[in-house]
Amino acid sequence: MNTIYEDPHELVGQADFVMANPPFNVDEIDADTVKTDPRLPFGLPGVNKKRKVSNGNYIWISYFYSYLNEQGRAGFVMSSQASSAGRDEAKVRRKLVESGDVDIMIAIRSNFFYTRTVPCELWFFNRRKSDSQRDQVLMIDARNIYRKVTRKIYDFSPEQEANILAIVWLYRGHTEKYLKLVADYGRRCLDEGQGCFTGLDDNGETIDPLPDFLASLDSLRDALTPFLKTLTQDGPHVDTLKKLNDAVPALTADVDAFQKAIAEQQYIWKNQKISNTALKQAVDRLEPLAQSSRDISKQTDRIYKLAGRLIETCESQCSARDHDAWINRDVTKTHKAADQARELAVAQLKQVRYFSRQAQWLIERFPDAQLRDVEGLVKLVSRAEIKANDWSLTPGRYVGVAPEEVDEDFDFEKAIRSIHVELETLNAEAVKLATKIKANFEGLGMGASASSGGNSDLSNQL
Repeated sequence: MNTIYEDPHELVGQADFVMANPPFNVDEIDADTVKTDPRLPFGLPGVNKKRKVSNGNYIWISYFYSYLNEQGRAGFVMSSQASSAGRDEAKVRRKLVESGDVDIMIAIRSNFFYTRTVPCELWFFNRRKSDSQRDQVLMIDARNIYRKVTRKIYDFSPEQEANILAIVWLYRGHTEKYLKLVADYGRRCLDEGQGCFTGLDDNGETIDPLPDFLASLDSLRDALTPFLKTLTQDGPHVDTLKKLNDAVPALTADVDAFQKAIAEQQYIWKNQKISNTALKQAVDRLEPLAQSSRDISKQTDRIYKLAGRLIETCESQCSARDHDAWINRDVTKTHKAADQARELAVAQLKQVRYFSRQAQWLIERFPDAQLRDVEGLVKLVSRAEIKANDWSLTPGRYVGVAPEEVDEDFDFEKAIRSIHVELETLNAEAVKLATKIKANFEGLGMGASASSGGNSDLSNQL
């Protein structure tokens, strides 16, 4: 059933809540069919010479608004172009703003859809807004908030969604919900810290990430020691072995200190007060744990690399594979086990920093646990300001530009590896495409000699 032309459930004025993800930019809607529709309280958004509504975005927007009863609220996804569209669409948008029922606008970056790359916005209507807020619209620019799922798909992590929601809580005066979220992040930071020493994997099996990694180093050392004892004290392996022997005890000491700090903070947290001042102090108190987790993560990576370098040196410069004391099977097995243990430990350590950063993110932006304008993120905009901006409801037009953030966890080597893998994939696709084009040319009866040169040039270009 085409609900552009029909309202089979007679929803006008009946809905407490409306939630929708309508098709964007529907064109060629017959104006004469919908012009008297009661779902268009603000009139048609513009008709062309063919008596068609050339873009149906404001048809949908008007419909969703019309469905609400006097206490109703609506939330829906809409093409980003709708929030600043001009001419007759702007007239409808003006009437919407003047109604006082436009509550919140949230801008979302591109690549949040699986089939389309277009950016979008979330619109929220609220017909029960308080009198103090009827002249205002909360503008949130969330285009810099995202999680990369694949090379072409982004989304929000659960914590990113919660942080955006926390802004809305402050807007609506729900301070206790905001504080509870900050407290949950602090508690989760400690839980994840404890998880570095004992926890459960995805299968429900007990794991001890950091102790397991240290134990894997012992096993790797045991596999290497028989051969290392056969080498002279001035061999090419000496420098790397010394660095490794110095790094492991340092890591062990730091891990012990980290475990002790986690236990101390967990004890203190038992009496943690959920006030803004107390939580700000608590989050600052947890920051050294986050820094320690980052340092230990770097140490584990460095030690694993040193172990790999030592193995490579033994094999390539010390003829290890030709020696009876070098049991290649054991070396390979323990080296692989150390890598797996490292990955688990690093992943768990990152969780400590992650939840610490979530709490910091909120407190840095809203230090008084009250809504305030934050450059590049949020602004509470008056109707007068919206009017001065041609009735635009585009958040980016009001909140400004966010300062660039430095990602402390950016893994340069991992990024390079990812680019290399992607390049290899593209090269393979290019070769397949060139082969297919060559076959198509030959299928058209073109001589091999005539097509060969052209395909060779094409292969080079691809």
